[in-house]
Amino acid sequence: MPQVVYVLAAGTFLMGTTEFMIAGLLPDIAQGLDVSVAEAGLLITAFALGMIVGSPLMAVATRRLPRRTTLVLALLVFAAGHIVAALSTSLGLLLGARVLTALATGAFWAVASVIASDAAGPDARSRAIGIVIGGLTLANVIGVPIGSWAGQLAGWRGPFWALAVLALAGAAVIGRFIPAEWAAEPTAVRSELREVRDPHLWLTLGAAALILSGTALAATARGVTGMRLGAGWVLALPPVRYVGRISYSWYLWHWPAIVFAAAIWGPRLSVAAGLAAVAASWIPTQLTHMLIEDPVRRAPALARLPNRAIALGLACTAVAVGVGIGLSAVQPTLHTAPLSEVRGAAALVDEATPQETATALRPNPLKARADRGSSYYEGCMVGIPGTNSNRCLYGDPQGDKTLILFGDSHAMQYFPTVEEMVQRRGWRLIVLTKAECPPEELEVKSMVEDREYSQCDEWRQGALERIETGDEHTTVIMSGDTEYTPYGPGGEELSGDAAAEAMEAGYLRTLKRIQAAGPRTVVIRDNPSSTSDVPSCVSEDLQHLDRCSFPRRREWDREYDVRAAEASPETHLVSFIADICPGEICRAVIGNALTYRDKDHLTATFARTLEPILESDFREAGLM
Repeated sequence: MPQVVYVLAAGTFLMGTTEFMIAGLLPDIAQGLDVSVAEAGLLITAFALGMIVGSPLMAVATRRLPRRTTLVLALLVFAAGHIVAALSTSLGLLLGARVLTALATGAFWAVASVIASDAAGPDARSRAIGIVIGGLTLANVIGVPIGSWAGQLAGWRGPFWALAVLALAGAAVIGRFIPAEWAAEPTAVRSELREVRDPHLWLTLGAAALILSGTALAATARGVTGMRLGAGWVLALPPVRYVGRISYSWYLWHWPAIVFAAAIWGPRLSVAAGLAAVAASWIPTQLTHMLIEDPVRRAPALARLPNRAIALGLACTAVAVGVGIGLSAVQPTLHTAPLSEVRGAAALVDEATPQETATALRPNPLKARADRGSSYYEGCMVGIPGTNSNRCLYGDPQGDKTLILFGDSHAMQYFPTVEEMVQRRGWRLIVLTKAECPPEELEVKSMVEDREYSQCDEWRQGALERIETGDEHTTVIMSGDTEYTPYGPGGEELSGDAAAEAMEAGYLRTLKRIQAAGPRTVVIRDNPSSTSDVPSCVSEDLQHLDRCSFPRRREWDREYDVRAAEASPETHLVSFIADICPGEICRAVIGNALTYRDKDHLTATFARTLEPILESDFREAGLM
């Protein structure tokens, strides 16, 4: 996990500590300011209102600032708020300081989650966000008690001074670890507000509100009247009590059920499939609850001798840890090949048949998903919500020739290839790429969000306007995945031949628009995709690599990029198919280089070895 994730977690620890610490200091604050404890309690309300009202406003106000600048400013404002709080002589001034720190907290949390997500990459995104949010959990467990203890020792002002100093130190550390070029993806306010219409957002907010409301109702269920009404009455119902009894066992069993379901039916489980997996996990839940959990928990021997129960618990924990260590020890060791031993595409002249064995590979199959070009980690792949690309300039800024890499993640995968050529030639390179957004002018459906993708249309329009400022010394290299679902004139989803024809027409529109503005155009044919995860297959056995090769599939509806390029006389078509799939067999490993980082994206390591082939193509086409 990148270091920046842990730095951001430390920041959320500070924010969480100041949010909850105040509860333990209320009596001392009330006494020091000569107000009642109830009046001092308004400090909690002020912070909450600052978070609710201020966070969206801060998100809008800082949306065009670089992320590092936003984080540093948030910590500086946070420190200033705590200094004002420590110097406060009236409740009104202290309330203002709390609102100020709430604004800074909201701004920090929002940006910290985005940076952690981008730094970790898609495959570790959830874990990175979990670590950042974990700072808030630690604040409750460690920060709040320490703050209250410090308040008893140094007075209620002491914790505020301490948090101010720590925030200033945090600002310095953030400035050190967050790259200056790691800019935000500036988006229009209208685009942000459009997300409010997403039903998934309201389902998530509703679930959170339900949990918090239930907690509050449970605490007050036997209110003033003493009658069993509301939540207390519902929680006493036999079905609800039954679910409560087995809830922890069900919680434990539903995870493997979902994991196995995703392995069988694919990672994008529908709601119905997910619910079916959870329902199926009730069977082992009930069995283990009846045969293991209840008998052990109610065993007379353990009830009479509590020490024996503790010893049993420790023994079970030790067994689980031992099994985990044992499983780790028997995992095969996969070595990473040094660059000097990796030839990649250059080895094809010597490899008449697929490479069958290897002692080491690059990238390591266990880390293949992270093997992407540097432009990905520098924020040049615009995310799903974003509508604007960063500057993303590489090579010689004063170069006499400009290349623009334009498209989705299938275009981004060729960044190492193009960058290598640009560096050798002294040219400059601009990267305009967005997740799940093909270059063709056509409305498509988001595969991840499973909805219309207006952000793609807005981003593409901006990218094309930027491209149109180029001249005859500019060459646009386009590429994209060819498995999108486009929309027809009436908003209907297209499929099969109708979809392919619409995508081909959209591709041609983009090519003609770019050529009309002056730049030259190159299309890199989309690469074949596997039906299974290539790195996972390779990691199982380095002595039978040929088992992970797969036949190239020829599908008319997935070759519209080729037809569009051939229909545009001024467009040069580049194809790496013969280098990835020689003899119509797509190889998992070529010249000790792992070719794919998943099912359909090339590794940066292998893509870099394609540079001589791309340069030769450019020379033959007169693009040098």
